[in-house]
This record gives sequence, C-alpha cells and structure tokens, in this order.
Amino acid sequence: MERSLGLMCGAGALPALMAGSARRQGWRVVAFTFADASGVGGHAARTIPSRLTEIEPVLAALQRERVGAVLLAGRFWVQDVLQGGRPDAAAAAMTARMDDTTIVGAIASTIAGLGIELLDQRTFLDDRLAPAGSWSARPPTDDEWHDGRRGLAVARLTADARVGQTVVVRRGAVMAVEAAEGTTEAIRRGTGLAGPGAVVVKAVALDHDYRFDVPTVGPATLEAAVAGGATVVAVEAGRVLVLERDATVGLADRAGVALLGASRA
Repeated sequence: MERSLGLMCGAGALPALMAGSARRQGWRVVAFTFADASGVGGHAARTIPSRLTEIEPVLAALQRERVGAVLLAGRFWVQDVLQGGRPDAAAAAMTARMDDTTIVGAIASTIAGLGIELLDQRTFLDDRLAPAGSWSARPPTDDEWHDGRRGLAVARLTADARVGQTVVVRRGAVMAVEAAEGTTEAIRRGTGLAGPGAVVVKAVALDHDYRFDVPTVGPATLEAAVAGGATVVAVEAGRVLVLERDATVGLADRAGVALLGASRA
C-alpha cells in the first residue's frame, strides 16, 4: 500500500527537492503550500494551498488524506502567524505554544497531537550534505585553515547557544556572528568589516533537530561571500546541505574561493 507523506512547504528550494526525493522513495506526496513552493506540484499527488493562521483545514486534510508521516521543508516566518489576520482555534493554540518554542516547533507539536510521525529531513537529502575535505578547485592556504579552525570553534559555540550558525573571521579576529538577520546578511556585514580575505564558516548545534530544519549553503551564500571578498567558505561536513552543488562549486571556482567541509571533533 502506498504511504502518504504530508509535506509542509515553506519558502525556498527545499520543498521541491524533498518532494522529488520522497516521490522517488515511493511516497504519495500531499503538499501543503504555506509559501510559493515552485516545483512541488510536479511531484505531489495533491497540492493544498494553506495558511499558518488557518490550521484547522490542514489538520482535517491530514486525516482525510490518511497521512502517516509529515515532513517540514523550507522557511516558515513567525510574522505570517502574528500578522496574518485572526487565527482559527487550532492556529491560536499553535501560537500559544510559541512562547517556549519556534514556529516550526509549534507546527510539529500540533501535528504530533494527531499521532502523526514527523520525519528527519536528512532522510530525503543525504546525498546533498557537504562532504569532508576540500571540494573546490583551490584548497585553503595554511593561514586560511587557521582562520577556518578559529571560525568553526566560535560557530559551534554560537550554534550550540542558539545564537546563530555563521561567523566571519579575518586573521583570527571574529568580524561577525550571525543573529536574527540570517546567513547572507551576516556574511555581508562581516566581510564589510573584514575587507578582502575573510573566511566564512557555518556550523550546526551538536543537538540540532533535523526534523525541524536543515542548515544550508548554496549559490546565494557564495554570491554574498564573493561580493565581500571572502576567500573561503567552510561548513560542517555531513551536517550542512549544499543547494545546487554544481552551481555553488562553479561560482567558487570562478572566483578562486576555497570550499571546505570540516568534521566536528
């Protein structure tokens, strides 16, 4: 019997990637599109436009479609709940849970109330996780390795503390730590302070819950790094997803940027 997967689609490229992977693995995909999820429809048996302020229809559809597991994909914005109009009863209850969790955590706990399993996103993305070692045409220099190790040590601390996952380092000095602005803006801020030659590093909390989110790098990351004069982008191997890998590596190679995957010791 074909299994039905409820795909909760936020913004970005991940929903389409995960929908295609799930379909290839034999799932019947029911896509709930909370944002413009381009490319999802071609892989989904059903596509249901949804709103974070109207959760009761989502819960009803999960039961009607006999969904046995749910996968969260893409970015969900708390502003869509707080500024999206009057919530229905289920959305209001979900919003109340946000006092001690994130928006995706609130969505997950709401779904769990139906007895539906929430899946680890890596199940559908393992072949796209960053490899260990240098994976660009140019390897890092000794000085860049030094800054990379420094950046990874700091980024792991800030990720574990739930502050941010990205740091920018230049000659051992931390130029920027990601906060609410996100990876791309943190890179712009840090490279603006550092000048040419900065090292950009992205790490992941040791206890990161991949049911809720998969940290990513991709062409937008490289474009921001190159524009700021960064010479290295380093990430935690096996723990960060590389979007559009060929395009990402191509951008790095054309700009002479070294790409590096480092394992957590």
